[in-house]
Amino acid sequence: VQLVESGGGLVQTGGSLRLSCAASGLTFEDYNWGWFRQAPGKEREGVAAIRLSDRSTYYPDSVKGRFTISSDNAKNTVYLQMNSLKVDDTAVYHCAADRLLSGLFHPTAPYDYRGQGVQVTVSA
Repeated sequence: VQLVESGGGLVQTGGSLRLSCAASGLTFEDYNWGWFRQAPGKEREGVAAIRLSDRSTYYPDSVKGRFTISSDNAKNTVYLQMNSLKVDDTAVYHCAADRLLSGLFHPTAPYDYRGQGVQVTVSA
C-alpha cells in the first residue's frame, strides 16, 4: 500500500494550496479518508475527513470554512484545498485512510494507512 502526497510548499498568509494524495495497493472505497497535520511541539491534529459512502465531510473548528476535502474515486486520489492560510497552519500534512471515521481525528490512534507527508509553510 502506498499513499503519496504532493502539493506542499511555501505560501504567504492568506494564500492557498491544494494537496493531493494518490493511493495504490488498496481498495479505495473500503476506507474513510482524511488529512492530518503535525507541527513541531504540537499534538497531531486531524484537519479533514471524508466518508466516501455518502461523501460527508468533517472538519475541526480550526480549519472549518477554509479547508475542503474531496476525492476522485476513479483516480484513487484525495485532495485538500486550503484557503486563507495562516501561519498557524504551518506543519507537515499527511493523508490517512482508516476504516473508522473517528480514528481520523484521534490524536494518537494508529491509522490503517498513512502517507509520508508534505511540508506546508505559511509565512507572515
